[in-house]
Amino acid sequence: MGWSDGKPRFPFLPEEQPTRIYLLRHGEVTTFERKTFNGHTDVGLTPRGLSQLEEIAARLASCPIRAVYTSDLQRSVRGGEAIAKACDIPLFQMPELREKNFGRWEGWTAQEISRRNPGEWSIWLSDPAESRPEGGETYREVGERALSALEVILKKHAGEEVAVVAHGGVNRVLLADALGQSSSALFSIEQKYAALNIIDYFKNKAVVKLVNG
Repeated sequence: MGWSDGKPRFPFLPEEQPTRIYLLRHGEVTTFERKTFNGHTDVGLTPRGLSQLEEIAARLASCPIRAVYTSDLQRSVRGGEAIAKACDIPLFQMPELREKNFGRWEGWTAQEISRRNPGEWSIWLSDPAESRPEGGETYREVGERALSALEVILKKHAGEEVAVVAHGGVNRVLLADALGQSSSALFSIEQKYAALNIIDYFKNKAVVKLVNG
């Protein structure tokens, strides 16, 4: 991650005209009270979660957004549908934008994980960015697929504005990369339900305009 080598990250982008990404987290999910690790588990949105995205969609309706991209999980897709409707734009699903796969931890709370898998939980606490639950993936691997998806989106919409409705972990990876930070910075970036982030991408840099709005 990062832009440290000085080479253009996205040489196909205009030098002066930004390609703007409105990066959102999905709304409140049905498991929010238990605070489970959901990952690839296809949990739904609460009524409040859906209204959160509808409110943001209303805010974005006047922006010249050309398309909205989501993962293929319903909590992401439902939010994308609200934006697609408000902005009258197409919606595209990209499985690469899914949340981190937490393997056997999915559906468990932190307390359950620490009790059932103390060894793996200890690794998570000491180095969460490189932690791999059994059957899951690391945030480095999340970054590889999410940044590949971002490159596809930027190539298709160079010089335009696009909305992306993803997940807390994916958003943190993309924001850390845009800020030139390593994966160790992921947990210094807050992403509330329905968080709105704005990133302008240029050939040689990214400018983060808003975080967790």
